[in-house]
Amino acid sequence: MSSPSIKVGDTLPKGEFGYIPWAPELDDHATRVWTSKIDTEKDWKGKKVVLFSVPGAFTPTCHINHLPKFLEKYDEFKAKGVDVIAVVAANDLFVMSGWARFQGCKEKILALSDVGAKWSGGMNLSIDLTDRGLGVRTARYAMIIDDLVVKYVEVEPAPGVTVSGAEAVLAKL
Repeated sequence: MSSPSIKVGDTLPKGEFGYIPWAPELDDHATRVWTSKIDTEKDWKGKKVVLFSVPGAFTPTCHINHLPKFLEKYDEFKAKGVDVIAVVAANDLFVMSGWARFQGCKEKILALSDVGAKWSGGMNLSIDLTDRGLGVRTARYAMIIDDLVVKYVEVEPAPGVTVSGAEAVLAKL
């Protein structure tokens, strides 16, 4: 993967993500889900957002070592003035919603779908895992966005969770 084209100080590119808002009715797994969209320009204007990306919902590192740490440290993020915590992956919005429900994210972490990693790829933040049967995915990265301006962006240099993990992001807030 080459270096990301987005840098600290840049304005976040417009993005629209498929999303299923959590509601208590979803916990019975029989309720019809209502799809929605997150529009970064509209929904994140004036807000402090922590966005982290994983290559795939339910994949081992993402499922065990990445998302759960953000959930565990939710109160610490809120104490530092974060309005929105969101995870993005190339999975469809139904998979992302199922993963978020399985993890117990509820309204704490938004699970956003970047199908085909189109938005992430536009910033050189995608990875081709076709040889592993996964296709093009979002890379493992994290951003801090304040009123649509990127304040932190780091991409994992190797497998595992370091610069995109909850601890690293908290340290930069």
